[in-house]
Amino acid sequence: MRLTTKAATKTATKAAAAAAVLTAALSLTALGGAASAATPAAKSAPVTCTAATTKVTVKQVDRPLNHLLLKAKNTGTKTCYAYGAPYLRFDEAQSATVWLEDSVPQAVVALEPGQTAYAAIGTSSPEGSEGSQAHKLGVHFSNRGMDGSVGGPAAAKLPRGGVYVDSSAYVTYWQTSAADALMW
Repeated sequence: MRLTTKAATKTATKAAAAAAVLTAALSLTALGGAASAATPAAKSAPVTCTAATTKVTVKQVDRPLNHLLLKAKNTGTKTCYAYGAPYLRFDEAQSATVWLEDSVPQAVVALEPGQTAYAAIGTSSPEGSEGSQAHKLGVHFSNRGMDGSVGGPAAAKLPRGGVYVDSSAYVTYWQTSAADALMW
């Protein structure tokens, strides 16, 4: 009988050890499942803002004179970065409007879904020359290296009758508020 009790005790000890190993394995599996559930959130990394993920609008402003306010609202589901400044093309212009280097912000503008970035457009000045009335505006978003654009252009509707644009035209870097953009 004594052998039977020893054998039973040994079997019970092995069963308890197996149960402990199984419990540990199930716990790790549960934790792994929780980590797997968190993985999709980690995969939704920010993207570069493009015409496909934003709504671009232009508004004429009273002050400063000869300025427009360009807005880009993130309509996507992910945070997007508005790098540098927009590349602007009025009508069939041969080159993009000059970026105003003095307007570089302290950080890249990151737009959560629903948020808006702003850029001011100076259209003309007394120092400008070779001006004309523009009726269309194409807006391209800068790539991360700020040495080219990404995606296709967004068409921004200019005010009725168009806008006078001359050789002094410029655009600011993207800003987080209209006031910051229009201070230039």
